[in-house]
Amino acid sequence: MPTATPRTARVEARIAPETLVLVKRAAELQGRSVSDFIVSAAQDAARKTIGDAQIVRVSVEDQRTFAEAILNPPDIVPSMERAIARHARLIATSR
Repeated sequence: MPTATPRTARVEARIAPETLVLVKRAAELQGRSVSDFIVSAAQDAARKTIGDAQIVRVSVEDQRTFAEAILNPPDIVPSMERAIARHARLIATSR
């Protein structure tokens, strides 16, 4: 049997009575305590939020466009050459 991680932090929240009824019912359906249910739901929501922020999803067409630009980049225009030179000077002077 896995050992439980000690819980040392406390979080409080005020919720509407109808929300508490809903949460209690959901916890009962899963055979969990309200506290355990809320912690699990918060973890799931946190993981999803972090995943959504870290993963970029693009359409197949956009993936192809991106890959094409990487494999066959456009020619460097004069303004880009100037920007590259300015960047090189900036890096050289910062060392």
